[in-house]
Amino acid sequence: MAELVGIFAASHGPLMVRDWDKVTPEHQARLTGAFHELGRRLDAARADVVIVVSPDHWVNFFINNLPSVCIGVGEEHDGPPEPFLKAFPHRTLPGAPDLAGHILRTALAEGFEPSISHRLTLDHGFCIPLWLMKLERLPRLIPIVVNDLEPPMISIRRALDWGRLLKRAIASYPGTARVAILATGGLSHSIGEPTMGDIDEPFDHECIRLFRAGAEQPLCDYLERALTETGNGAHEVRNWVIAHGAAGSRGFEAIDYLPVPEVYVGCCFAAWQAGG
Repeated sequence: MAELVGIFAASHGPLMVRDWDKVTPEHQARLTGAFHELGRRLDAARADVVIVVSPDHWVNFFINNLPSVCIGVGEEHDGPPEPFLKAFPHRTLPGAPDLAGHILRTALAEGFEPSISHRLTLDHGFCIPLWLMKLERLPRLIPIVVNDLEPPMISIRRALDWGRLLKRAIASYPGTARVAILATGGLSHSIGEPTMGDIDEPFDHECIRLFRAGAEQPLCDYLERALTETGNGAHEVRNWVIAHGAAGSRGFEAIDYLPVPEVYVGCCFAAWQAGG
């Protein structure tokens, strides 16, 4: 039987690596400390497998073939193709095909219709958090790509459903595994829009408040409305909602939040109680 041992979330952004030298020393210290704290907690959870929920930034998919959700079921996946991540220490990353296949079969049996890939290329959304967390060892990965980039996207309510589905699939897996979930992306940012670089701090603080409060309906109502009024990068909060659903919509802890104009992102780092 598998056990869900940790649920985490972290912002990501290319400029966290590519323009690190332009980040103020104060922000460097805060970002480094938050990533290291997440890494410490993930190491302490002794996870064998990490389900990483992130968007694909036009590396595997484009508008001619854009799944809403894709589960990576392969034995291994390719590391990031971006030149600014050439120092990333893993050219390939190990998969967990048995558990991934079980999640896929559970999803299909319960009326979910994900796409599948036997080999994904994992871009900065997956790899920057895994790298900056400074893990003692890299667990096996199950990448789950969620379309947070181009409408139409799954609803916030459906994101909660996906989180609950992951929790049930982990609990029903017949093998033995310690499993963590890492949601990456968000909070507010705007990319390629007239508002590029803007950080919507009121949106970020309300997200944190609602995740902490836990109640699902106010969270869904707020996000479905507010995501139409803020920067496009905020849609990545769907990944956090999936984590929230897996946690039973309670037990949220904001480890740190800081708006970082140098990387264009309202950066937040969080954990949920895995036993929720």
